[in-house]
Amino acid sequence: MAARMGLGLIDLKQASVAKAVKPFINRAMRCTVLAALVLLLVAHANAASHCIFRVHVAANANDGSVFAQPIRSLSGRNVFIEKTAWLSERDVKSFYPYRAEDGSYGALLQLDDHGRTVLDTLSVERRGSYLFVFINGRPLTELQVDRRVSDGKLYLASGLNEADIKLMAKDWKLIGGRKKK
Repeated sequence: MAARMGLGLIDLKQASVAKAVKPFINRAMRCTVLAALVLLLVAHANAASHCIFRVHVAANANDGSVFAQPIRSLSGRNVFIEKTAWLSERDVKSFYPYRAEDGSYGALLQLDDHGRTVLDTLSVERRGSYLFVFINGRPLTELQVDRRVSDGKLYLASGLNEADIKLMAKDWKLIGGRKKK
């Protein structure tokens, strides 16, 4: 009756709703998507940084656990640092390692434009406070900000080991040289 009236309705008896609906993603498509995801994960793992570098600023103990966390500094003091790092390995452009007097290694880190701006801002706004430098998850040094640093160079006097230098060489080019792959 609806067809006679021109309403464009279809009789349910004529529609084949009982037919099985094909799955949206068939087996071949699933295998292709899975292979693409595996390739992306492998590519991401190879592109990930090898050296983890973080610079945190001393925080106030009253900032709360959301913004600050307690650590024991290398000098033996219990201090609070900001949870969010101000500088990371993404801010380093190049480095120059050397052998320190105590047998460990030191390095001069050259920061990129973003890192240089952040270090300059830190050195102006946080004068007198401490910076805590971490390499590969371990505390390396603490630096007191006593002057403006606008050249984008961060000097790590000692405390690095040979494995740290090898990891740095995977990520950053050598100052005066080319990045090794």
